[in-house]
This record gives sequence, C-alpha cells and structure tokens, in this order.
Amino acid sequence: LVSLLLIGIAAWGIGFGLISSFRVVGVVIAVGVFLFFIALVGLIGAVKHHQVLLFFYMIILLLVFIVQFSVSCACLALNKDQQSELLEVGWNNTNSARTDIERNLNCCGFRAFHPNESCAADCFRTRQCKPCAPIIEEYSGMVLRFVGGIGLFFSFTEILGVWLTYRYRNQKDPRANPSAFL
Repeated sequence: LVSLLLIGIAAWGIGFGLISSFRVVGVVIAVGVFLFFIALVGLIGAVKHHQVLLFFYMIILLLVFIVQFSVSCACLALNKDQQSELLEVGWNNTNSARTDIERNLNCCGFRAFHPNESCAADCFRTRQCKPCAPIIEEYSGMVLRFVGGIGLFFSFTEILGVWLTYRYRNQKDPRANPSAFL
C-alpha cells in the first residue's frame, strides 16, 4: 500500500503541475516500484513457502527498516536552525524546485526579494513579492514532524514483518505431501 501511495502521489503532483522536476518524481516513483517489487517477493514467498524468496525478503526489509528508521529519526531531530540551513542548501542546489516553489507560493528569492532577478511568481509583475524562506520555514517543521512520525510508524511495522518472516520462514507447507519430508 505504501508503494502504491508513493506512485500515486508522484503522479498526482505531476498531474496538477505542482512538481515539474522529473528527477524528484522519478526518484519517488522508483522507490515506490522498488517497495512494490519487494512486497510482491514477500507475497510470492509466503504463498509458495519458498525459503529463498522469504530470506531475501527478510534481509531487504531489514535494510529498508534501518534506512527508514534513520531518516525518520533525523526528521524528528532537526531543530529550526538546521531546518533553515537545509532549506537554503536545497534552494541553492536546484533550479526546477525553486521555480515550482516560487510559482506555487507566490514568492521570489529565498531570504530577500531582488527585483532584477527573474521569478516565476505572479507577484513579480507588480514587484511586490515576499521572500520564500519565511513561508517555507512556517510549514517545514510541521511537515518534518509528520513525515518523521509516519516513517517511524511504518518502520516498526516493517520490523514486525521481519520478525514474522524470520519466525515462520522454516515452516513446512501444510498442503505438501507429509511423506515427502521423510
């Protein structure tokens, strides 16, 4: 479900024109497809009682748990200064996201508005734009807490999946011929 949600959100962002960076959308879709593939491996392994598929599912799910838990903790641990610094680095290193932010939030520049620079916002025509940093920083803390909390919830469900896979991986198929194991 999480993989389909990621793919759907990326498609929604492109469909409504909120995101024009194909790199960002491509990464989100790639992660969604990867998670869907891993879930499919786990389902097939469980239905077929296939030990190798379940082993690889368990290992990959454990690695996904470690990465997701780390990122979730990092999202929850960032203070306001670190958030501001991270946002400024992101602003300076990407042009397509900058254009999307300026257009969607109706702001120009990061810390200060410079009328001689180009801007995609509607307010640029009147030359009375606000800088984008205060608008972005207003929501960044809330978004990071939300993403961190959701990530922690799903990371603990993933570790439950790892434990269940480890626990039931070596069970025999009840539909199999019992004399075949003797």
